[in-house]
Amino acid sequence: MKAFVFPGQGAQFTGMGKDLYETNEEAKALFEKANEILGFRITDIMFEGTAEELKQTKVTQPAVFLHSVVSAICMGEAFKPDMVGGHSLGEFSALVAAGALDFEDGLKLVYARALAMQKACEAQPSTMAAVLALPDETIEEICAEVSKEGGVVVPANYNCPGQLVISGTVDAVNTACERLKAAGAKRALVLPVGGAFHSPLMQPAKDELQTAIEATNFKTPRCPIYQNVDGKAHTDAEEIKKNLIAQLTASVRWTQEVQNMLAAGATEFTECGPGKALQGMIAKIAQGKEGITIQGI
Repeated sequence: MKAFVFPGQGAQFTGMGKDLYETNEEAKALFEKANEILGFRITDIMFEGTAEELKQTKVTQPAVFLHSVVSAICMGEAFKPDMVGGHSLGEFSALVAAGALDFEDGLKLVYARALAMQKACEAQPSTMAAVLALPDETIEEICAEVSKEGGVVVPANYNCPGQLVISGTVDAVNTACERLKAAGAKRALVLPVGGAFHSPLMQPAKDELQTAIEATNFKTPRCPIYQNVDGKAHTDAEEIKKNLIAQLTASVRWTQEVQNMLAAGATEFTECGPGKALQGMIAKIAQGKEGITIQGI
């Protein structure tokens, strides 16, 4: 069975999508439509912008979404998923690719999400950190201890065995990193991000996005979408909307999501969009399983 997966923020790079724009008329039309919807030429930043320009949340999120969705659409008949999933922002790309959301509605929601998250980041200094080679349970315990002492720090992204990202207020994340290293973490490294994604600090963004999502028409997807909040397959449009709203303040349960895809019979994983981050994570999650192929487009 074929699973198509879509990356999130952090996968961007200068030049992303340029080859598609220059060689495929359908891709070019979609990119130009996006420029029109957004009210600025995001393609100029994607194709020629600096890393700093691309790193702005209001640019990064629609850029990664665009590259991912256009990549899938341009596969034509080869895009025949039995299931889809996306990491954080990538869940929106997956929903458009699977037909649950129109391209235009998906892009508008992603841009609204980006602006709301940017605003929440500016309102409260916060950050995230990657923790390597420590059991999830140990990280959860240390986050809970530090949070009881004041501040906020929570497990945000369960990426794969041995890799978990924490999220919260700056002081709490720094304190947690010190304790995680003392507990045996190979690394506990603060990431160059604008804020504490997938934590309670995103509540203002969640409230803002909820209004936009509830006003948007969602359809039944062509295949099950595995969602971040519980890692499970969903096909009901109202359930999908509810989970998408909850996602902003909830943990991304990517490890569980991929495990559930494997349990449902997925043998071929294709990453649609920039970078190879998901391919690496899936390889670790599927380690030891026979007959699994992992690729990107």
